Amino acid sequence: MATETERDAVTGRETTGHEWDGIKELNNPLPTWWLYTFYASIVFAIVWSVLYPSLPWLDGVLGHSERRSIAATMSKAAAEQRPYIDRILKASLDEIRADTDLLTFARTGGRIAFNNNCAPCHQAGGAGTRGYPSLADDDWLWGGTLAEIEQTIRFGIRTEHDKTHSSMMPRFGADSMLSPAQIDDVVEHVLSLSKSPHDPARAARGAAVYAENCVACHMEGGAGNREIGAPALNDAIWLYGGDRTAIRTSVFMARSGVMPAWQDRLDDATIKMLTLYVHGLGGGK
Repeated sequence: MATETERDAVTGRETTGHEWDGIKELNNPLPTWWLYTFYASIVFAIVWSVLYPSLPWLDGVLGHSERRSIAATMSKAAAEQRPYIDRILKASLDEIRADTDLLTFARTGGRIAFNNNCAPCHQAGGAGTRGYPSLADDDWLWGGTLAEIEQTIRFGIRTEHDKTHSSMMPRFGADSMLSPAQIDDVVEHVLSLSKSPHDPARAARGAAVYAENCVACHMEGGAGNREIGAPALNDAIWLYGGDRTAIRTSVFMARSGVMPAWQDRLDDATIKMLTLYVHGLGGGK
């Protein structure tokens, strides 16, 4: 049975039978140039798949493999870097720092390792963000010497490694060690230490609370203690924020950030290069 073909009354061309808002779609043939381009792309794809590897079991008649090319390039780069890596492995951090050529290589490698492993938390250039300390200033929780930075990188903070940095701030509010009024008073005192706006009367009362509960770690005047990771409270550098709400949360719930240990994740040469890079960001001692 023949199918009746509908034709447009204006142009006389066949229609596809589709219609939208009274507008009928014409069954126009594809442009010749488009068809030739389409057929040419099919031929090109076939030729390309024969010449170059395009399937797991087809290596290509030209024998070219981008995977092998990249592997060769990486092997060549590793061979060129090997003398520097060997020197870094044998030398101490101070010896590397004293060798300008070796230090330049180490810091370049450290920057790459930092971007691959550390920047997601510490941000590009070690700028830091809330909860992740800046590594580009001179405010260090666990010390900023080469040896101290290396220990932090190798063993982390509050990890399961036996050489990790570890300290624990009491949860003064959550564990009912201080009353809400005492917490509010000591928060005002902490604000006063950094010359932030505060309530003088409450800050005066908070000084006694601070002396009884906080001075052992954060020291007189909020100077901090790097050896145990107790931050200074008398500057404008705050890891979790320096406003009243953030400080109160720190006192009430405490903070216990964790940094992974890289000892078993990165090789010794990379850890040394990372150490030198972080030390050179601007705040190393």
